[in-house]
Amino acid sequence: MIPVKYNLRSLRARWVASLMTIIGTALVVWASVLAFGLAAGLEYTLNVSGEPLDMILLRKGATAETGSTVDEATARRVAALSGLATDEAGNTLVSPELVVIVNTARRGDGGKANVIIRGVTPVARKLRSEFKLVEGRDIKPGVREALTSRSIAARFQGAGLGEEIDLLGQKFKIVGLFEAGGGSAESEVWTDVEVLSQTSKREGGYSSVQLRTTGMESMTALADLLENDEQFALKAVSERKYFAEQSSAGIAIKIVGRVISVFLTIGAMFAVANTMYGAVASRAREIGTLRALGFARRTIVGCFLLESILLCLAGGLLGCLGTLPFNGLSTGTANWDTFSEITFSFRFGPDVLLQGALLAMLMGIVGGMAPAIRAVRIPIVNALREI
Repeated sequence: MIPVKYNLRSLRARWVASLMTIIGTALVVWASVLAFGLAAGLEYTLNVSGEPLDMILLRKGATAETGSTVDEATARRVAALSGLATDEAGNTLVSPELVVIVNTARRGDGGKANVIIRGVTPVARKLRSEFKLVEGRDIKPGVREALTSRSIAARFQGAGLGEEIDLLGQKFKIVGLFEAGGGSAESEVWTDVEVLSQTSKREGGYSSVQLRTTGMESMTALADLLENDEQFALKAVSERKYFAEQSSAGIAIKIVGRVISVFLTIGAMFAVANTMYGAVASRAREIGTLRALGFARRTIVGCFLLESILLCLAGGLLGCLGTLPFNGLSTGTANWDTFSEITFSFRFGPDVLLQGALLAMLMGIVGGMAPAIRAVRIPIVNALREI
C-alpha cells in the first residue's frame, strides 16, 4: 500500500498543473451546481405551494386558473357544502378568487413580463398557512390597494412598498409586502377581489374557488360531488396535484442544466486526463522504482487514481463554496402553464451540493483512469532508464 502522503507530496511538487486542474474542475462544478440549485429552487416553490387538505375548483376542461371561469352562483353553492373546514370564528374556509394577467415592466433592463394579479377575499390569507405581512399593512376592501412580495417588489416597476402599479389602466397603491413560505403566492400581486372584478370588467365570475376540507375522506367525497353533480360540474383538484402539474418550467431547467453539465464535464475530464498524462510522463522513473520495489499494478493504478480524485474533489469543494453567495438569491422564469412569470430563489441544499461532489469525483475517476493504466504498462526497464 502506497502511503497517501506520497500522493500529497507529488501534487505539491506539481503545484502549477495541480492548481490549474483544481480551478478548471471548480468552474465546471460551480456552473453545474448553479443549474441544479436553480431547478431545486423552482421545484421547492411549487412543492410548498399546496396544502394537503386544500382543493382548487376550476371550470371543466381548464388546466390553470388563467383559463378558467366559475360563476358567482356556483361559488355560493360550493360555500354551503358540508365537509368544509372552518376557522376559529366558525367561518367556512372557502375563497372565490379572480386571476388576471398583466404585462408589467421589469426594473433595470426595461423588459416586460406577465405578472399574476390575484383578487382575493380575507379567507385567502388563512388558506396560505405561511402567509404573513412583513412590511406595511393589509389592503382595505373596496379600495385600489395591493399587496405583493419582496421578490416581485424588487423585480418590477411600481411594485415596491408605497409605489403605484398600473393594473388594466388603473393605479393600485402597494400598501404592504408579504411572505408565503417561498410558495407561488410570492409571484403574485394581491388586491381585493371585488375591486379587481370591476377593474377587469369581469363582475359576477371568478377564476377559481379555493377551499379547505376537514380531512382526506371529505376531500374525496367533495371532489366526487363537484365533478359529477350537474349543478356544479367543476374540475376539483388537490392543490398539491395542481402545482405539481405546473412544473413544466422546472423540468426544462433541469434538462438544460443536465445538458450543460454533461458538456462541461466532458471538457473537464479531458483537462484532468491531460494533467495526469503529464504526471505519468514526468514520473516514469518513480513508476519503474515502485514496480521494482514490488508494488502491484493495481496498487499503482489506485495511487494515480487517488491523485486524480483528490484534485477533482478539491476543485469540487471550491466550486460548491462558490455557489453559496447565490443561495436565497431571487430570480424568475416563465411559467408556460399560466403564461406568467414565477419568482423563486436559488436553493443549495445538501442534496444539490452532494450532486456537485459526486460530479467532481466522476471527473476524477474517468479523467484519471486512462493515465493510471498507462502508468503501469510502462516496462520496468524502460521506466528506470528515463531521466
